[in-house]
Amino acid sequence: MHVTSSGRTRHIASPFTGENLAELPISDADDVRRAYERARAAQIEWSARSAAARAKPFLLLHDAILDRRSEILDIVQNETGKARKHAFEEVLDVAGCSLYYARRAPGLLAPRGRKGIFPAATRVAELRQPKGVVALISPWNYPLALGVTDAVPALLAGNAIVHKPDTQTAMSTLWTIDLLAELGMPREIWQVVLGEPAEIGDALLDHADYVAFTGSTRGGRKIAEEAAKRLIGCSLELGGKNPMVVLDDADVDLAVQGAIRGCFANAGQLCLSIERLYVHAALFDTFATRFAEQVGRLKLGAGHDWSVQMGSLTSQRQLDAVSAHVADAVDKGATVLTGGRARPDLGPLFYEPTVLTGVAEDMELCRNETFGPVVALYPFSSDDEVVELANDTIYGLNASIWTASLTRGRALAARVRAGTVNINEGYASAYASYDAPMGGMKASGLGRRHGAEGLLRYTESKTVATQASWLGFEPPRGLPYEKWANTLAATLKTMRRLRLK
Repeated sequence: MHVTSSGRTRHIASPFTGENLAELPISDADDVRRAYERARAAQIEWSARSAAARAKPFLLLHDAILDRRSEILDIVQNETGKARKHAFEEVLDVAGCSLYYARRAPGLLAPRGRKGIFPAATRVAELRQPKGVVALISPWNYPLALGVTDAVPALLAGNAIVHKPDTQTAMSTLWTIDLLAELGMPREIWQVVLGEPAEIGDALLDHADYVAFTGSTRGGRKIAEEAAKRLIGCSLELGGKNPMVVLDDADVDLAVQGAIRGCFANAGQLCLSIERLYVHAALFDTFATRFAEQVGRLKLGAGHDWSVQMGSLTSQRQLDAVSAHVADAVDKGATVLTGGRARPDLGPLFYEPTVLTGVAEDMELCRNETFGPVVALYPFSSDDEVVELANDTIYGLNASIWTASLTRGRALAARVRAGTVNINEGYASAYASYDAPMGGMKASGLGRRHGAEGLLRYTESKTVATQASWLGFEPPRGLPYEKWANTLAATLKTMRRLRLK
């Protein structure tokens, strides 16, 4: 285990049972500084390698993690409490995203010729260079996917990393680093520190050249403030109160299945998860009945059984938050169609998948992110109305639209203020399409992961311009500046007409 630590440790409990799972080393501010020193020393040699050479371990990671999936699936489940099929989504994400960037990095990082001010006389190249050492802060809900898929493009760009995963779910990150070291990645370029933000957060930000953060909107605002003070860049994927829209021409049975997946993957502990479900009034009663019936039949359980459809919450804090949101809604008049209670008979942190109607503005779960297996159903009457409802939130991360008409769906998608919109899927179509950017609008974040931006955010662009000696920005010797200015102005006008500028 390779965590920079002075010797303190912390016990990690299993969400499935509450029993001790592991004892992990904990870092302090001095440990963070030492991690940066090691990372900076390693980054010099790493960045000197070609992009193709840096890509080799990550090309191998695709097959290696798929081959060893049973091993890492056990780790992810044991530290998060999620169902095995939801842990498998993390493995698929790491394999697919790593392969995408390993193949694309050499091209994305290659020097690019740009048009100079004077054709033939001015040659311009745009270079991409690494930021240096990136601070990566990843959350507990998808520890393998969100830790590794942000790290890989940062490393491919030539940076080193000081990574603070959530302590509860750090084992999957540490396992992946060991695997990549076996595949040829220099271990020193990926440093890990563990601890609470109050103890190591300042040191983590004070030495970073860039910060990549996935977590709460409140935490993201603090990161942005500190990054602004140091004039360094940051990317932030934050919270969401994501809507799903079922139009009047949708296939109800398909929409029900899509809603189950979109609402209850990882027990709703997913930033892209659906928490607001708008169903056209013509379908509302039918949809609500079928949806509640099927949600009520979902199989909950602990352990590594592939038949389990939803696992546990990950922490007592999350269980308390979910319980409080549902209790508040019920106390103020909402109706529970199914679920609505904790299940200590299954494990200490289980909560039933819950569907409510009659959720109103004075209820906590109406506008605030619940981040658990809870969804509220609302009827609507027109496309214009539902677009207004979907956009009526401080968030803008993900949305889902269900319709038989793809033309209609795309037209509505263009009007929804969210970074990703999925038509006839809850979240995966957009998220898993790695060539397209993914991120949030409004209070859901800054910047994008995936696509070219997902790698280039970890670089600085540099322009190198070479000017020919026979034509410059000063008049030839002996030519009065006024005549030179007149000649230059006429030349530029001619270039414009000939579309040379």
